[in-house]
Amino acid sequence: MAKVLLSIHVLAAILAVGSIAVAASLFPRYARQAASGDEDPGGRAAGIAALLHRICHGYAVAGVAVPFFGFATGAVLGVLGDTWLIVSLVLTMIAAAILATAILPAQKRLLAPAGDSASAADDGAIVAAATRLSMLTGIFNLLWAIVVVLMIVRPGSTTGA
Repeated sequence: MAKVLLSIHVLAAILAVGSIAVAASLFPRYARQAASGDEDPGGRAAGIAALLHRICHGYAVAGVAVPFFGFATGAVLGVLGDTWLIVSLVLTMIAAAILATAILPAQKRLLAPAGDSASAADDGAIVAAATRLSMLTGIFNLLWAIVVVLMIVRPGSTTGA
């Protein structure tokens, strides 16, 4: 049973979190291009940014399966009290909070002016917001990288991994 749960947990992490990481990382670039018509001669950047936001939002919902199956796997393996798992769960909650309260709302705000004819002052604000979003996305991705390392190394593990 542990192998099945672990397999589902890893697949969900790769598919959900990986998709969010890539889409969220690409979003600020296309939001900036959409705000500045000069960099988007074909006018496709706004549509791409909207698609990337939908990917982030949709996979965020599916991403709930990652900690669910991770917790179930930890329970079956009897490691719920291990420090590496507790730290991983805390980092996962922080990453989820950043996604839900900062990244997704910022993406939505950046999409709003994408179709409008923004002034030069608005372009500066959009560039600044996209830059902040890039930083938040980097933090989100770094948290997940740390969680992956903790899952593989498992400090204090007796398996020798």
